[in-house]
Amino acid sequence: MKLSTRTRYGMRAVLDIALHSGGAPVRLRDIAARQEVSLSYLEHIIGPLIAGRILRSTRGAGGGISLLREPGRILLSEIVSLLEGPLATVDCVFHPGVCPRSDSCATRGLWMEMAEAMDSVLGLRTLADLMETDDGAEAVSCAPTALRPQRSPVTGVASARGNGDMER
Repeated sequence: MKLSTRTRYGMRAVLDIALHSGGAPVRLRDIAARQEVSLSYLEHIIGPLIAGRILRSTRGAGGGISLLREPGRILLSEIVSLLEGPLATVDCVFHPGVCPRSDSCATRGLWMEMAEAMDSVLGLRTLADLMETDDGAEAVSCAPTALRPQRSPVTGVASARGNGDMER
């Protein structure tokens, strides 16, 4: 299973806010620059996190985005759930009625275990846990350029590097 870009960028943004706020709101423009994410895309990601009471927005001079709760009280499962929805590998995990084989399916149990394992990992870790693992690098939660495709100087076409996952 692969998490969406929205979830990966959202997790990075929340971690960035936690690490750079110092108790004051952080400007979205600054987060976007540090995380190498477009400002317009970041604005769309932040909305559900504000509605979900993870973040708050402050308007005016000195305004920006800040955590609504202490990092140790923000479960990673909350962030992922707000941005990704339920972490089911297949639809029948949470909605067995979508498949007529759900009752006798040999693989449904495996998919359920996988969903439970992901939920367990994310439900046991907090934003504070991620903050403790920060290595002090400028790109705090991952190396955003590591998996980004490089553009050919001749054609301008993206060529795959790493696993081919485009971050933008």
